[in-house]
Amino acid sequence: MGKALIIGCGGVASVAIHKCCQNSEVFTEIMIASRTKSKCDALKEKLKNSKTIIHTAQVDADNVEELIELINGFKPDVVLNLALPYQDLSIMDACLATKTSYVDTANYEPLDTAKFEYKWQWAYRERFREAGITALLGSGFDPGVTSVFSAYALKHEFDEIHYIDILDANAGDHGYPFATNFNPEINIREVTANGSYWENGKWVETEPMEIKRVYNFPEIGEKDMYLLHHEELESLALNIKGIKRIRFFMTFGQSYLTHLKCLENVGMTSIEPIEFDGKMIVPLQFLKAVLPDPASLGPRTVGKTNIGCIFRGIKDGKEKTYYLYNVCDHQECYREVGSQAISYTTGVPAMIGTMLVMNGTWAKPGVYNIEEFDPDPFMDALNKWGLPWKESFHPDLVD
Repeated sequence: MGKALIIGCGGVASVAIHKCCQNSEVFTEIMIASRTKSKCDALKEKLKNSKTIIHTAQVDADNVEELIELINGFKPDVVLNLALPYQDLSIMDACLATKTSYVDTANYEPLDTAKFEYKWQWAYRERFREAGITALLGSGFDPGVTSVFSAYALKHEFDEIHYIDILDANAGDHGYPFATNFNPEINIREVTANGSYWENGKWVETEPMEIKRVYNFPEIGEKDMYLLHHEELESLALNIKGIKRIRFFMTFGQSYLTHLKCLENVGMTSIEPIEFDGKMIVPLQFLKAVLPDPASLGPRTVGKTNIGCIFRGIKDGKEKTYYLYNVCDHQECYREVGSQAISYTTGVPAMIGTMLVMNGTWAKPGVYNIEEFDPDPFMDALNKWGLPWKESFHPDLVD
């Protein structure tokens, strides 16, 4: 049916590409492009029995001219950006120049400051509309599935949603004293930044890890979780009717926090360049190089993730609570696609969002966050492609 160019070949990209190949009726042809072509070639070899035709290419995703040349050569229906968030704008520029639709999983971040906001990408709205192409932002899990959960809850369960708590729990154990389950640079920037939440029309800022709650998660039990800033809060605050407060919580074990505090104290989490042996290096990028590659954690990670949203609001004049969530097993993910559940829960929605843009279900000129589209086709696809959702009408509430 269509052609997709997939930029990136890390853990999430690997899952998304596996899923595209499983869905070969839609993805008849794909190109995998990355800075390191050998990684693309190795993945192509793994998937050589797929009906999907696979091409590979080398590309520098910071170089708009290179990207334009690649897109013009392959002529994809859509570009799926699974590179680094720093590269979102260069890829969007190339999509504009070639009039090709665009999908990503994470908002743009400037390289020199840990900012998680959509203003840079929202600034492209008019240009994408005029070009007649779609940009779908945040088609991962959070943002992504959690945003679709919010749109689904508003469509089917509520007249107004007043409170949303997004809960992201990983009860997986990889056996290392310290490792991150996705790109260490992005993960550590996220966790060491100030927290914030949306309440009564404004942002409330907190110190990093200042607000802690304990929650008893279905299928994984009681976990410590901490309030973080997360980009989907920004778009959901605009797009979900009646909202009074949105918060995002993520679970962390004590060992992770102790290691992180130590690394922070000695300057290893800094994104300020320093001189070392006559070269300028960024400490956090050096730390990323010495930590285990998240893509290597798959075979040794056991346990489950539970990610979802608790909603409180009004239906037919009465107060109501509702919990939508997904539970994913690390070992089952590894058996299916060779990756742990953190990559799996982002890679599957990346494929689904790309499919819905490519087949016209979600094709609308402009730049959109994922909750701005009809959630039903996406919710159906989650059940079909490996992330079945569960619901509860009487959840424990977070105080």
